[in-house]
Amino acid sequence: MIVSTKALFKHAYGKYAVGAYNINNAEQTMGLFRGNVDSKAPFIIQLSKGARSYTDKRILEAMIRAADEIFPEAIFAVHLDHGDEAACMDCIASGFYSSVMIDASHEPFEQNIAITKRVVTAAHAKNIAVEAELGQLGGVEEDISVNEENAKLTDPKQVEEFVKKSGCDSLACAIGTSHGAYKFTGSQGLHFEVILAIQKLLPGYPLVMHGSSSVPQDEVQRINAAGGQLKGAKGVDEAQITKAAPMGVTKVNIDTDGRLVWCRVHRESFRDDPANFDLRKPGTVFINEYAKYIAHKNKVLGSAGQIDSLRKSLA
Repeated sequence: MIVSTKALFKHAYGKYAVGAYNINNAEQTMGLFRGNVDSKAPFIIQLSKGARSYTDKRILEAMIRAADEIFPEAIFAVHLDHGDEAACMDCIASGFYSSVMIDASHEPFEQNIAITKRVVTAAHAKNIAVEAELGQLGGVEEDISVNEENAKLTDPKQVEEFVKKSGCDSLACAIGTSHGAYKFTGSQGLHFEVILAIQKLLPGYPLVMHGSSSVPQDEVQRINAAGGQLKGAKGVDEAQITKAAPMGVTKVNIDTDGRLVWCRVHRESFRDDPANFDLRKPGTVFINEYAKYIAHKNKVLGSAGQIDSLRKSLA
């Protein structure tokens, strides 16, 4: 059942975080739904600009509609991840999305507000929620590339003005994470003082954490053992993600970890069964492995087991 992002955030706020998982194909879609149904967790499906153009946006949307029928017990929202203004407007016009993210964080403060406000006006006219970003994460995600020296934490002093003037429904905050598989070197972690300062200024307001993959080291090691070259890849400690939920972080974006599972399964398949040319064999393994990963991650987020309570609140 597709629901509004606002409904998920209202139920989750202060108790747990909703996992927002990016998908690109049928195998990810099936694994994602199975993992969330198995762990009885609500979730958010994220489609990026790259995913919508990888095959065709209509194929992804059709797969989601089909999965909704195959898994009638699932409760989820559909979200555009890191959209520019044109992509946001296209998704709003489609009427399929629960929410869109407008990422104008690379623009000056006032321009970020102006762009976000235009998207908010169009989205709210169709009861679609809008996520915006203030501050800039480092790293690389598809067509977004920010050098670490240009990354900047969200300034809590700006958040009230930004939210009030733009009208956005949730805010992606830069709190020390970054996109991709190389988030940290050494022992860096999240800036919880920034989250707490923002929550104090905006009590009850949903905050979003991007770049939150944990980059499991066992996955990295298995990829490298099967011919990969992911040296020094490091993500966000899961204990820190769990700690963030009571501070108002209600949505946690996870993309890289799913790609790592995909890479590990296929590298090991090519290594261990070089005579195979049936794409369904590694695909089946991936669906099962990804479902297990999703169920595990939902326990970390606290969303596992929340589906019955959420269903009652929606009745």
